[in-house]
Amino acid sequence: MFVADKLVKTFPGVRALDGATLTLRPGSVHALLGENGAGKSTLVKLLTGVYRPDGGRITWDGEELHFGGPLAAQKAGIGVVHQERNLIPAFTVAENIVLHHLPGQAGWLDKQRMRAEARRCLDLLEVELDPDTPVARLSVAQGQLVEIAKALSLDSKVLLLDEPTASLTGDEADRLYTVVRRLRDSGHSVVLVSHKLEEVFAVADTVTVLRDGRSVAEAAPLEGYSQSAIVDLMVGRAFASIELPQRTVDASKPPALRLDSVDTALGHRDISLSVRPGEILGLYGLVGAGRSELAKAVLGLEPITAGTVEVHGKPARIKDVGEALRRYRLGYVTEDRKHEGLFLEQPVARNIAVTVWRRLAKAGLIPDRQERTLAATYVEKLGIRISSAQQLAGQLSGGNQQKVSLAKWLAAECDILIVDEPTVGIDVRTKAAFHELIAGLAADGLALLLISSDLPETIVLADRIAVMSDLRVVGQLDNTHNYAQMSQQIIRMIHAEVHTA
Repeated sequence: MFVADKLVKTFPGVRALDGATLTLRPGSVHALLGENGAGKSTLVKLLTGVYRPDGGRITWDGEELHFGGPLAAQKAGIGVVHQERNLIPAFTVAENIVLHHLPGQAGWLDKQRMRAEARRCLDLLEVELDPDTPVARLSVAQGQLVEIAKALSLDSKVLLLDEPTASLTGDEADRLYTVVRRLRDSGHSVVLVSHKLEEVFAVADTVTVLRDGRSVAEAAPLEGYSQSAIVDLMVGRAFASIELPQRTVDASKPPALRLDSVDTALGHRDISLSVRPGEILGLYGLVGAGRSELAKAVLGLEPITAGTVEVHGKPARIKDVGEALRRYRLGYVTEDRKHEGLFLEQPVARNIAVTVWRRLAKAGLIPDRQERTLAATYVEKLGIRISSAQQLAGQLSGGNQQKVSLAKWLAAECDILIVDEPTVGIDVRTKAAFHELIAGLAADGLALLLISSDLPETIVLADRIAVMSDLRVVGQLDNTHNYAQMSQQIIRMIHAEVHTA
């Protein structure tokens, strides 16, 4: 039995763990739940040797373990798949999967064995990927699957999955959980960190709930709880759903952003859509449909080869994100907050102020006081939990990092905002608060293009929904906010397009 007993971890100004306990038994799937900032990620990093505990101990079958780093934890049989990719882009899929146990001898790499091992792990997940493909060419979802294959290749006895389905389609998630059950049945201990309670209840046997760094439920049989009871444990009180602000879209207003017959170098064809001030246009599709890639083409990050982009009725030829903001007041909240959205080694204040440095600068310098004053406004407005404005962005929980990523565009006073996967890896209460915030931005007159793989989220928030499949818009719907009706129409559109193709 694997036990993390009364673990304590403190960072400057923050006590991330305050006596958390986790008990894992062989042949089980254990859910680790809690709000963003509850201490889940910190606990995972202690178990995998990234951090050392300030108190408590870790034992396996009664023997105390001390990890000098992640490699020591891996050798002990603890594998982890982090929420964000931890792959080397220039290496191939196969090289990434076997990176920590390269086959060969005397400095010679057996590439045939390397590809065979990679293929074995990918086949476990039923993933059709060429082992020789450079990771840089993969989508976010494909990269996540390679991460999982990498962990499987280490034959870990304890496997920690941190939001493993955040970027996966429903079919991909089902395949993953088939593998999880197979690992459980073969005697592995699998820890599932997830905010998707329906998936947790479908696959997990036991549960630990963290709140404010402490275990408020420990190794309890999951069948003894309802989803609402788990949410109550996570937030510390009965969860009240947030009512979104009422608003109407003025159909007489011209579009703030309009795409007309747009083609891109990535393969998009004849894309036409528009979004008005005060409107939320949902852009929905399965992974690989080309939604994020289309947004990046609008922002000048990928070439547009035909058609026109108009901002407030005038043709726009955007070269990069900086020009999109300066000339067109167009912002972009990326789905990859750690690699594209934030400077993790810089303070929160600097991350929020980065979009308005020109406005704040005096004689070429940016006063720290002005950065902190600006940051304080959005820290309060968005409810960002920090110890101070000088806390590094990389030390924040996922939900608070996402809020900082959004805050910098609000500070820039954008007219148009593209929001890509805003609530991936975010707990239920923070997710509801984000929904309220996004709807409030539209009520204030912003035009929002919402890209989300979460169909219920899209139906809750969007005024209209454009459905994408295979790099094309296959239909657009006025949103009735009737989930059963809208989801059936959207799924029929996608499936009809897939079968036609």
